[in-house]
Amino acid sequence: MRSPSLLILAAGMGSRYGGLKQIDPVGPSQETVLDYSVFDALRSGFKKIVFVIRRDFEAEFREKVGRRFGGRVEVRYVFQDPHALPGDRKCSSVREKPWGTGHAVWCARDALKEPFAVINADDFYGADSFRQLGSFLSAADPAALPAACCMAGFRLDRTLSEHGAVSRGICSMDTSGRLVSVEECTGIERLPDGGARIKDGGGSARFLTGAETASMNCWGFTPAILPPLERHLGKFLDSHGGETKTEFYLPAAVTAMIGCREAVVDVLPAAGSWFGITYREDRPRVVAALRALVDAGVYPERLWS
Repeated sequence: MRSPSLLILAAGMGSRYGGLKQIDPVGPSQETVLDYSVFDALRSGFKKIVFVIRRDFEAEFREKVGRRFGGRVEVRYVFQDPHALPGDRKCSSVREKPWGTGHAVWCARDALKEPFAVINADDFYGADSFRQLGSFLSAADPAALPAACCMAGFRLDRTLSEHGAVSRGICSMDTSGRLVSVEECTGIERLPDGGARIKDGGGSARFLTGAETASMNCWGFTPAILPPLERHLGKFLDSHGGETKTEFYLPAAVTAMIGCREAVVDVLPAAGSWFGITYREDRPRVVAALRALVDAGVYPERLWS
């Protein structure tokens, strides 16, 4: 049994929030959201951290984030380069935007030889999510086919912002609690009754109860998913490689692998709270939530003493 690794996706451009939200301090001792994720991962048995970043902020990221973990855990960095593609494929010479979360995982393939979790750098998933991920991945057969995977599932109404519309992956499951598909939905707005609505460009709306299961990009995988991930990335690029903004999303890749019987994904109901910073106005709520968790004894006042 091998200890799992944690792959942290930190190459996103933060277009809505502005700035490098991955290194914005929100904890009582200047911790970032991802500090809490690493802390929870370490106490759940993860032994290696792999950061996916961009070259243009490598120095700042290493100084403000990576140095916190020196001597505590093995840390590796990989770069998400929009021009790093499978085979001899090439993208538009003017493309600057990364190819999305699915491509980010593919970029880290050489650093992932053991079961691994994938998270966003700027989302808080809670200690329970990491305990469940760690337990699942520690028992997973790295070579089994179809690949044995998992996903932390959150109630949709616990993931919405008070300050604007958000994008969420709405999950469909079978009767055994396994994932069937993830539908990427944009423009989801919270309603006063606790539900949500999705507006389309034509002015019509789709209403949700809020009890739906949302994917917040908190996954558990084995290395067995990497070859099919590369194949699906290649198919995507064959159709969209000349575009400048289209992205290869990890939930879409997982849905494709499920459909091809290349992966089986158990949905792990997340008992704790998710929160994140989509808009700058979300930050005070995140600061207050972390303060409350520290006061309740869930986390120490200073994570890295």
